[in-house]
Amino acid sequence: MRITRRTLTTAVAAVAALTSVAACGGDSGSSGASGTSAKGGTYTFWDPYPQFDTSSAWGKLVSRCGTEAGVEVKRTAFDTSDLGNKALLAAQQGNSPDVMLVDNPVVSTMVEAGILNKAGDLGLDTKRIQKNILGAGTIDDEAYGVPIGANTLALYYNKELLAAAHVDPAGIKDWASLNAALKKVKAAGKKGITFSAINTEEGTFQFLPWFWGAKGDLTELDSAGGQAALSLWKSWVDDGYAPKDVLQNTQTTSWQQFATGDYAFGENGTWQLGNAEKAGFDYGVISIPARDGGAAPVPTGGEFVTVPVQKDSARYDVSKKIVTCLISSDNLLTTDNTLAYVAPVAEVQKQQVAADPRLKPWIDAVAAARGRTSGGLGTKYPTISEPLWTAVQAALSGTRSPQDALGAAQDAAGKN
Repeated sequence: MRITRRTLTTAVAAVAALTSVAACGGDSGSSGASGTSAKGGTYTFWDPYPQFDTSSAWGKLVSRCGTEAGVEVKRTAFDTSDLGNKALLAAQQGNSPDVMLVDNPVVSTMVEAGILNKAGDLGLDTKRIQKNILGAGTIDDEAYGVPIGANTLALYYNKELLAAAHVDPAGIKDWASLNAALKKVKAAGKKGITFSAINTEEGTFQFLPWFWGAKGDLTELDSAGGQAALSLWKSWVDDGYAPKDVLQNTQTTSWQQFATGDYAFGENGTWQLGNAEKAGFDYGVISIPARDGGAAPVPTGGEFVTVPVQKDSARYDVSKKIVTCLISSDNLLTTDNTLAYVAPVAEVQKQQVAADPRLKPWIDAVAAARGRTSGGLGTKYPTISEPLWTAVQAALSGTRSPQDALGAAQDAAGKN
């Protein structure tokens, strides 16, 4: 596809809408000039991990993969949203990096802009990758990169508070049992559950397990399932199970509330495991329950290693070597443990659980996960997500009923 100014403008807007989820990359920025790579000796590499410098395990791995491919890698780390926008601009200028890690829901936007190569055309092997994780970067049955790992959501719980309220977390299997647990916790004088319902992609990301867990459909936002999920959240706020400031809470501030030790449950992700160890109380993790039982589908976060389109196609052979090095089993294990990600490969997942049994519920959650842009949604997702988080805000603030809020959301999504 030819990259036009109109395509670029549309893509930049989509990237900006999608890249506010703290789960999916670094949350503080650093940048550097991309420059045109010196042919033969230097390959450019962009990622959304500004928290890792050249002396980190990740920085050293990227450098080593370049060395093994016979080249020097010039790595630049950006904030997640900054990387997406700079990638689109660099493509227009004919100055794309050789290899780039990109947030998974943005892959479809970049594919539509015509700036990514198909994994199959490069000879990259994706057969061993877990299909639902690969699905976030698959468009029209073609993968446009390889996932480096995945993270997602589950329910952390405070063991002491549940014991005091006589709640067995193993008995929480559906919405009814979760509501019963929250009622007991409140009756014991404690607080119920924290989550993020902020008016950004983070709010949609956190709502999706409940929406999908009620068999909601992103192409029909006002379905009975969608209304049930939004009514559930509203009842928690109205009944005092959840704080009213969920409307302003990011995933970070929501975690901070749970970490006070005052709440029984906190909806959050794998990326909080390190903080959970520092919280000062015993915790556990359970899958987010679906309405009628079982684990609810949860959205995947994480990045894909991609190879942007280059004028000099001869560069792809070395780019493939760099990517293959990054996604080898040994390197995936190290990288995913560093990032608190679940590996996208079953054999590596087994190694992760053997080394750290705490990861078992997260691997189960990822097994039930789905990509936000999967199912053919692709670049339509941002035009659905924003009306959805707007509906959540309207219902929880009491300005509209769940039915009316989702009806308006469906109308807005249908016009885009």
